[in-house]
Amino acid sequence: MSPRLAFAIEAALLGGRSTLAHFQLPVQIESKADESPVTIADKNAERLIRMAIEKQYPGEAILGEEEGGSKADDRWIIDPIDGTKSFISGVPLYSTLLSYEVAGSPILGVVYFPALNELVYAETGSGTFFNGRQCHVTSRSELPGSTICCGGHKSMLNYNRWQGFEQIVKQALVTRTWSDAYGHALVATGRVDAMVDPVVSRWDLSAVKVIVEEAGGRFSDFKNANPFEKGDLGLEAISSNGAIHSEILKIYQG
Repeated sequence: MSPRLAFAIEAALLGGRSTLAHFQLPVQIESKADESPVTIADKNAERLIRMAIEKQYPGEAILGEEEGGSKADDRWIIDPIDGTKSFISGVPLYSTLLSYEVAGSPILGVVYFPALNELVYAETGSGTFFNGRQCHVTSRSELPGSTICCGGHKSMLNYNRWQGFEQIVKQALVTRTWSDAYGHALVATGRVDAMVDPVVSRWDLSAVKVIVEEAGGRFSDFKNANPFEKGDLGLEAISSNGAIHSEILKIYQG
């Protein structure tokens, strides 16, 4: 494990654990410009992580969901609470994400689920680890009988992805809306076969991309391209065990 990854793990733990002070308690909810919710827990967690980065790696570029930041090619990417809607509902499937990108591509990623005390991390060329043990994607070779996650029914409808997902529903053993980073982490840790995410931002994807790929999976947009080619906002992603990736893409491209 590189010193940079070790630091990223500690910073993600620091930020993530701070959210527990507000979890399943009354908390004021604000609406951002895109009408998504934000709380003091989101803001505090990002601030703590930023302060840790600025102390350990002064001058390095940072992009965060709540405070914005740099468009540099080499930068830290922070999502203090991925799954704020889960958080404010008292559901423990939210996470803190932190990654570091070089030339616009993540070389390490950390996903921490504070309320579950689950930690998933990866570094390019070193594999993916779940609570300290190396993990891998599933070996399922076809869509029938699979378990598939999605980023929510409403987003499927709003972004014209429902018709394709309906075809997946008919073939899969089960589909679940274990959305956001939790769905991608389930792919990387071998607990589900794929995750379909119709609308996300860079901070939702940066950490999970390297985590899924280092676990042996595939990660792309709906056209099998790198999701980050479109920039930081209005992105989409499919992660899978690799073996069923082409089947899912064919459904959406057919």
